[in-house]
Amino acid sequence: MVNLEVITLDHDELEALVLCDEKELSQEAAGAQMGVSRGTVQRLLATGRKKVVGALAAGKALAISPVQHAVAPEACQARADHAASIAHG
Repeated sequence: MVNLEVITLDHDELEALVLCDEKELSQEAAGAQMGVSRGTVQRLLATGRKKVVGALAAGKALAISPVQHAVAPEACQARADHAASIAHG
């Protein structure tokens, strides 16, 4: 069996990639949903895309880090709901 070098994609990078690339949300809308700024989403997309492309181009394994909640999920949802209400006027 071949042992591949592993590149780890952080969960927040994956979430930003899914929201912006798969669901085609704007960075602002993705940030509102995630409870972070548009600039943070932009940074997460850049680092996430670099990791995914690097793994594919170099034949490395891609792993997804487990979810780690620094803030209680309920607080994150409340923050995201508030940000969404501001974004939608």
